[in-house]
Amino acid sequence: MKKSIVLLCAGGPAPGINTVISTISKVFLKDDYKVIGLHDGYKNLFNGKAETVNIDFHYADRIFPRGGSTLRMSRYKPNDSEFSADFFVENNVKLLVTIGGDDTATTSNRLAKFLEENNVKIQNIHVPKTIDNDIPLPDMMPTFGFNSAKDAGVHIGNTIYEDSRTSGNWFVIASMGRSAGHLAFEIGASCHFPLIIIPEMFNKTKITLSKVVSLIISSMVKRKIDNIEHGVVIISEGIFHVLDDEEIKNCGITFTYDAHGHPELGNVSKAHIINVLVQRKLKELDIVIKSRPVELGYELRCCRPVAYDLTLCTILGMGVKKLYEQGQKNCIVSTTRNAEIIPIFMKDIEDESGKIPPRLVDVNTEFSRLILSDMHVLTLKDYEKAKAYLSIPEAYDFYRVLEWDYSSAKLRPMSSKA
Repeated sequence: MKKSIVLLCAGGPAPGINTVISTISKVFLKDDYKVIGLHDGYKNLFNGKAETVNIDFHYADRIFPRGGSTLRMSRYKPNDSEFSADFFVENNVKLLVTIGGDDTATTSNRLAKFLEENNVKIQNIHVPKTIDNDIPLPDMMPTFGFNSAKDAGVHIGNTIYEDSRTSGNWFVIASMGRSAGHLAFEIGASCHFPLIIIPEMFNKTKITLSKVVSLIISSMVKRKIDNIEHGVVIISEGIFHVLDDEEIKNCGITFTYDAHGHPELGNVSKAHIINVLVQRKLKELDIVIKSRPVELGYELRCCRPVAYDLTLCTILGMGVKKLYEQGQKNCIVSTTRNAEIIPIFMKDIEDESGKIPPRLVDVNTEFSRLILSDMHVLTLKDYEKAKAYLSIPEAYDFYRVLEWDYSSAKLRPMSSKA
């Protein structure tokens, strides 16, 4: 029987998945391996109901530049008690390639240990996938899919900004980014939005919805006193994942709740929530500013990969073959800006609970400081003019809300779009 490899995808889509599948398939087919694509992640791998596709050259060649995933994905996480070696033995599998996030990689490692205990020799290599860019890769390399999602987000963001200028409205954009604000930050920076809000900005104070609203009104009033009646704010959805449940429950928005009593945030538009709260506060302040919500999410996950990700995913796919030939297992394939292939072993980056801590936006880098210092927001020098709209301008001071030190702030006026 031919030696085979099996590929599975788990979690949510990211541009470049098909490029990875295509590249891995081609390099192994060349050495006469059978390449098995597994649908639905881990869901049916152990129950005898696995749905598979045999990937040949023409199949792999056709999917290379496409968005989405040719293999259906699932977030199913099997327990150790569900594991079985049958599929791997019956198909003479020598390598399991998983494409997903840290949960997918963790399950792969648990499965590899189970197979080893049952005398089934198999290597497992993980390809890290996320548009959130939050996996701690070497050389600050981006995760595959991030640049493609950012490119799609910038295209939409520029269109929204054009609408704001044309219609004289404000727009509140909520962007994906569950644990880190990279996507919102870089889309906002590339579109030159007057305000970006990400969880990492609250590094000296607790995140509350009230503070988020105050930051947005800070930008709105700053633009108003500068005779600019339009604008866009982009907010990372990650702020909702660090809010207290009580804070969310008491915000006046109706939610559905899961079996544990937690608000089901996936069922609502975060942009809508923030926009409603902003409009309530503006009415309370007797300030007339129109704003509209825009949810920036699923539009980004299945777009076609840009050239950067086509190259990166090709390198990672070839890197899987290289690590396999070296006998590596229980590892993540990664690369550097010089295209060096480096195995990252889970044991070296996981925390005490076995999870991979997310790579956050470092608000102290030169890039971050330049972008954040250029936000169009109220500061100390704006207080007198702001009193035309706010009785207590300091309550909406960008630096005071975030409890940042004024002495270290490099303040300069923002060059607004023409």
